[in-house]
Amino acid sequence: MGNKKRASTHENATNTNKSGQIMFGVSSTPIMKNLLILLFTGAATWLTAQTGTITGLVSDAKTNETLVGAIVRLEGTDFASDTDLDGRFVIAGIPPRTYNLIISYVGYETLTRFNVPVTTGNVQTFNIALRPGGATLGEVEIVISRSTRVASTETPLSIQSLTVEEIRSNPGGNFDISRVLQALPGVSGATGGGGARNDLIIRGGGPSENVFYLDGVEIPVLNHFQTQGAAGGPAGIINVSFIEDAILSTSAFNARYDNALSAVLQFKQREGNRQRLQGNFRVSASETALTLDGPIGQKSSFIASARRSYLQFLFQLLDLPIRPDYWDFQYKVTRQLDDRTTLDVIGIGAIDYFSLAPTSDASPENIYIVGSVPFINQWNYTQGFSLRRLTDNGYYNVVLSRNMFNNQLQRFRDNWDGQQRDPDKRTLFFNSQEIENKLRLDNNKFYGGWKVSYGAGVQYARYLADTRAEVKPGVVDSAGNTIQPAVTFAYNTGIDLFKFGAFGQVNRTLLNDRLGISAGLRFDGNTFTTTGAEVWRTLSPRVSAAYAFAPGWKASASVGRYFKLAPYTVLGFQNEGNFVNRDVEYLRTDHAVVGVEYLPSPTSRITAEAFYKWYGDYPVSDLSGVSLANLGTDFGILGNEPVSSIGNGRAYGFELFFQQKLAKKVFATVSYTYFISQFSGTDGRLVRSSWDNRHLVSTIFGYKLPRNWELGLKYRLQGSAPYTPFDLEASRINYALTGQGVLNFDRLNSEELRPFSQFDIRIDKKWNFRKFSLDAFIDVTNALVQQTQGLPNYTFRRLADNSGWDTTDGNELQPDGSNAQPIILDNLSGNLLPTIGLIIEF
Repeated sequence: MGNKKRASTHENATNTNKSGQIMFGVSSTPIMKNLLILLFTGAATWLTAQTGTITGLVSDAKTNETLVGAIVRLEGTDFASDTDLDGRFVIAGIPPRTYNLIISYVGYETLTRFNVPVTTGNVQTFNIALRPGGATLGEVEIVISRSTRVASTETPLSIQSLTVEEIRSNPGGNFDISRVLQALPGVSGATGGGGARNDLIIRGGGPSENVFYLDGVEIPVLNHFQTQGAAGGPAGIINVSFIEDAILSTSAFNARYDNALSAVLQFKQREGNRQRLQGNFRVSASETALTLDGPIGQKSSFIASARRSYLQFLFQLLDLPIRPDYWDFQYKVTRQLDDRTTLDVIGIGAIDYFSLAPTSDASPENIYIVGSVPFINQWNYTQGFSLRRLTDNGYYNVVLSRNMFNNQLQRFRDNWDGQQRDPDKRTLFFNSQEIENKLRLDNNKFYGGWKVSYGAGVQYARYLADTRAEVKPGVVDSAGNTIQPAVTFAYNTGIDLFKFGAFGQVNRTLLNDRLGISAGLRFDGNTFTTTGAEVWRTLSPRVSAAYAFAPGWKASASVGRYFKLAPYTVLGFQNEGNFVNRDVEYLRTDHAVVGVEYLPSPTSRITAEAFYKWYGDYPVSDLSGVSLANLGTDFGILGNEPVSSIGNGRAYGFELFFQQKLAKKVFATVSYTYFISQFSGTDGRLVRSSWDNRHLVSTIFGYKLPRNWELGLKYRLQGSAPYTPFDLEASRINYALTGQGVLNFDRLNSEELRPFSQFDIRIDKKWNFRKFSLDAFIDVTNALVQQTQGLPNYTFRRLADNSGWDTTDGNELQPDGSNAQPIILDNLSGNLLPTIGLIIEF
């Protein structure tokens, strides 16, 4: 791959795993002698076979040129290798355990990959990028060095990295990247704490403000049963077996990324093994997964997986009313076209079906769930092609992709047994498709100490939706007087639009690499909204700087403006045949961040950052007067209503973070975040957002025990989240006909939930056999049995035999609910959830 660079000088490094000789005395009897020779030869073969292999590619992080003669070694051992003419290395015969992998090359900053497990099951494959001259913290991975040099000028602060082992072994994470990210500073879950959803709330921003990239290809859908218009759901669709590392940027975004208001999350997938076919089979808390990878000829490799949920069977055994059922699929093919050109072909998709079922326990909680949660039928996919071509002084990327999201929701009133599908009782029918075709080109050039990046992208998008929604039922009393006029939406919509954008970014280091500066500019536009072609409205400059003022110390600062187009559910909404949201503006946020980083040792890192975000032109619901920034964490749709771009907001606070990479068998992270998040509605008054928890605490501790045992502990705390109480009179009327309570938005977020806290434990034990390895683990979620409070629910009391409503006068329920007996459900949960899982590598 790519141009090759040779080191002018480097130390000799070879694989020093050598077999020894065994001297022993035996009987002169030929049979006994032959038998002993056979036994010892077999034992030696068995023992020497229990070794693992690490392989990979080493390249220049700037130019992507492969490096010939780079030294790759395992810390504290004699196992080492140097890269060949193609920049590849192989270290074989390694005793199975966890190592730190050290990569060095003359003129480049030495890099350490921490916590690399070696097993007999799978060959570990890495793509290593070394940065010339100094330690960097860039878009690929964290490099820890105490030299007096700045970090990467492209993303100098507000960035965190996770390796595949940190994701896999995260206690309570269930191999789900979204749950693992909630242990990082500034990241929290949805309203009410961890709960059953994967909404990512980053530095006080809403769950729809983040973008996700898989090997440079944008993936709009990150979760199963995703809320359309947002991003959350109960389980992630990315298989952790594919991930080499994940990078979360919470500010100072590179100008190449569009539509990011709060975060950019980049996943780097590993390549398939080029030596042999291998795989792994995993059974965890909610699913089974099979992954295979291997060579395709001499210049290509593949990795592919399929996962299947078994939650529907588990919930049936537990007598729960919900039946989530899903599949997901993922693959990557890497093809080396020539020495300078690499093609990656990736694909990811999911099939989701969410149904309801009657339970033997007719509790108010179960009845409420089956009467309020919609039936969901979803599928989605993303298919992408990423071509990277090296040039004499840089490289360029071409990314072509297509993604599609199909979503069908149905809800029925009085669905007490979960089986009612009477069209006359249907209060919601929503059937939609989002289709995007994207082409992006970026060019990256190096001129002396300057890096110049520029590029452009175009998208053709379609949105189709068939909607029949009863927002408020019409209620008439016995005298024929209208108590509540009906508010319903019924339309069939379709929009086609082009989206386009361009960017430029320059980076430079000065003062002997102690000062790094970066500046970028981009604009975006579209052919649908009223002002979409006026690209000067979306000019988004950003500038950042980092200064290494002492060994191990660095100060950073950044300011920037970022824009996001409103969701398709907002753009495509119709009322009486008109696109009433066509004049919606791009959502805007301005960031200002300052931070300091201290590296007390090569394996530890301490950071402190303060941030302030200003929001403008945020969509506000014309029906409720509430900012959409407060919505998007339920199972349904965000933005399918008339809105106005009149909302403002702000989120500000500070973060403290300590990270200890694997050293002396211990690794740990500790983070604390304090923040305030406020948004305005129709009245222009800033009010606490729905995820204004104020305090976030997270601690992870891991310890590598002898004999391949490992202990992991995690504790998370989220402060009290605000919520909006019910309008009791309106809820009485509304619930009688729709099964939905009505929130009192005049008291928006005036109440508070309990603080959320959770302690998780994970214990792993690995066995290595001749041709496979086995990892058995016990994962105990909520080990202290802490009670979690979700949003309260509104319902009516039913009769003891569940045959109807329990009314105050014994008669049938009145249309206005005047004789009902309302109940407010506290929505408490707090079960201890032990899980036994297996990972087999072969």
